[in-house]
Amino acid sequence: MKNKVLGQCPVCNHQLKITRLHCRHCDTTIEGSFELCKFSRLSQEHKDFIDVFIKNRGNIKEIERELGISYPTVRNKLEGVIEALGHSSVPITSTNKKDVLESLSRGEITAEEAVKLLKE
Repeated sequence: MKNKVLGQCPVCNHQLKITRLHCRHCDTTIEGSFELCKFSRLSQEHKDFIDVFIKNRGNIKEIERELGISYPTVRNKLEGVIEALGHSSVPITSTNKKDVLESLSRGEITAEEAVKLLKE
């Protein structure tokens, strides 16, 4: 089993930098200071959620089924990933409200879930 690249220091939880790259094929080694991509810095929980999200092509109903969670929980997990990637969370606007109501009309969420989302 191969080790995964760590994005954060297990001691102090700060961001790590890669200082050496090595090719096993030609035995070339490159030293320097290399940045990790922002996805490397995500928690394993966030990475697992992204995997399920992509596998289900963003279909919230399928994500709910696979993970056994409700629409608001899927939404909260997605917001967590968005924030962890350094993007700002989007407050509910009239467009977001429309999305909630459309999800309700398609049966993707319950009336209770819609009310909760609209109150956030």
